[in-house]
Amino acid sequence: MKKRELKDLRTKEVKDLSALVAKKKLEVIKNAVKISGAKEKNLKLSKIAKREISQILTIIKEKNI
Repeated sequence: MKKRELKDLRTKEVKDLSALVAKKKLEVIKNAVKISGAKEKNLKLSKIAKREISQILTIIKEKNI
């Protein structure tokens, strides 16, 4: 994610961020299926999605403190 997108995420509520995490987790699973079926050639998609999930979870933890 770019810095601007991270700043936008920091303004959202925890409920919205949790929904976004669930959406990204589904994306990781779908990418894994596509990669295993040799339909997807970009192998970095799941790595990028996992990084975005961790960034969003970090923002959620910061808001809960």
